[in-house]
Amino acid sequence: MAEKLKIGVIGAGGIFQWAHSAPLKAHPEVEIVAICDIDLEKATAAAAQHGIPQAFSDYRDVIALPDIDIIDICTPNLFHSEIAVAALEAGKHVFCEKPDAVNPGEVLRMKEASEKSGKVLMVMRNNRFRPASRYLKQWIEQGNLGQAYAGRCGWTRRRGIPGKGGWFTTKELSGGGPLIDLGVHFIDLAMWFMGNPKPVSVTGATYTKFADGPDIAGSEHSKFGEKAEGEGIFDVEDLAIGFIRFDNGASLQIEFSWASNIEEEENFVELRGTKAGFKFSNGKLGIFGENNGVVTDLVPRLGKDTGGHGENLAHFIDVVKGREKPIFTIDQGIDMIKVLSAIYESARTGSEVKL
Repeated sequence: MAEKLKIGVIGAGGIFQWAHSAPLKAHPEVEIVAICDIDLEKATAAAAQHGIPQAFSDYRDVIALPDIDIIDICTPNLFHSEIAVAALEAGKHVFCEKPDAVNPGEVLRMKEASEKSGKVLMVMRNNRFRPASRYLKQWIEQGNLGQAYAGRCGWTRRRGIPGKGGWFTTKELSGGGPLIDLGVHFIDLAMWFMGNPKPVSVTGATYTKFADGPDIAGSEHSKFGEKAEGEGIFDVEDLAIGFIRFDNGASLQIEFSWASNIEEEENFVELRGTKAGFKFSNGKLGIFGENNGVVTDLVPRLGKDTGGHGENLAHFIDVVKGREKPIFTIDQGIDMIKVLSAIYESARTGSEVKL
């Protein structure tokens, strides 16, 4: 049996515990040998919980371990690029949680470090691995959608501000609010379904209306992150809306919120094509078109949807092993962060931003 790939995890918080730990521990070809968190007590507790032999408080100590093959980054957004570049320069493969980085320049640094090192760099795009997404991508590539010319996507929560007052709501650490937290998921999915056209301009607006009130109990999303004692910091948006134009003439409306007075939470991607259209909403997929002159609806019966995180990590391992070509490239990540940054700029200036 081939020797297992050794993984060092940076960040022992909720995303590692919730989305990374189980699939990595279950994968027969990898072994987590070190975990790091700026809070050493948290790293030590996670190491004990998951049977990880070494715990550290400085990510540089993990990268310096000679037997480490892969660095898995699960930190606040600000540190994604810093750790990724250091790991790649040390000759490690890198898997990183979304978003890729907090600005386009940092993603470019990651790309350059990856190309120079020859190591694999991949950022989490778990929604591409959900059963409906895989079905739709194949269905689209078979020509069933026709030309995708317009769409909408979003993730709107009634209540669910993650870690209010903590790093999620602190712009310096997160890069923004729901646009960069949730938008990266469904803007990416929409653009992927559209064939990754190049964005050429955006218009956007952002709002912060729930910073001063209590985060209403009952939303599972408010459990993400760690709330700050006392007031904390809340200098990001809680709602972002916008419009993206692409080089092929297609367009995409977007809306993302952590808190809004709406009927119910929804996450969705909807595309209109010249042959058919579809809506993937809250895990349910419907395809709308016509057949033999009759308007028809198609509702595929798909397998269990686990969110795609484990499948994304398994795909990364397959790419490292040379068995598969990457479904995600860092150039797609550069386009994503350019879009998000431009929407924030448009919201600030009140004007359209050209890319």
